[in-house]
Amino acid sequence: MRGLTKAFAANQVLRSVDLDVKEGEFLTLFGPNGAGKTTMVRILAGLSRPTGGKVLVRGYDLRDELSEVRRLIGVLTHQTFLYDELTAEENLRFFGRMYDVPNLAERTDYLLGLVGLEHARRQRVRTFSRGMQQRLAIARTIIHEPSVLLLDEPDTGLDVQAAEMLSDLLRGPEAHKRTVVMTTHNFRRGFDMCDRAVIMVKGRIVFEGVKECMDVVSLEDAYRRHARIRV
Repeated sequence: MRGLTKAFAANQVLRSVDLDVKEGEFLTLFGPNGAGKTTMVRILAGLSRPTGGKVLVRGYDLRDELSEVRRLIGVLTHQTFLYDELTAEENLRFFGRMYDVPNLAERTDYLLGLVGLEHARRQRVRTFSRGMQQRLAIARTIIHEPSVLLLDEPDTGLDVQAAEMLSDLLRGPEAHKRTVVMTTHNFRRGFDMCDRAVIMVKGRIVFEGVKECMDVVSLEDAYRRHARIRV
């Protein structure tokens, strides 16, 4: 990102943000409500257009090559992007066809087992609990094996077992193949999973730290210190 800005009328949500995320890196974004974290993720996902600045994802310009970028990314947010009247299996097959996923039937079976929804594969999503919907949304996010994951408060609605499953997935044996940008208010989980932490306040990056050079206590101290400043 270079000079990334986003304004809604007179409200400046992102203020000339510069940020690099290395291939295979896990970056966690912390910040109070209104800091601009979700707006940044929505822009990276192609769900919102920036007011100004430039974003490249693996060399593709987000503004001019959005279709190419979308094939590279998986997005998990508060919205599940699932179709209520389709079954769990039908949802995954629908999204799999969008991405031309090979061996889609086998991939669907594997993911339903991975997220613990094999037993509910033929149930309509509208009958699912919030936690079940979020589990299926995780499967939707990775159906096409994206190389970039964008996660906005991914623990929302998950029970402890499902949250651990997501953590194992994100930091498993193939984690180095994915680049991850995640927002969270959970300092312990966010710190444990990341390679680098960034704190945002009022649309600006006010702190960056590499995990190996700090601990969760120093990160929380930095958050308390910077979240009170006026920018």
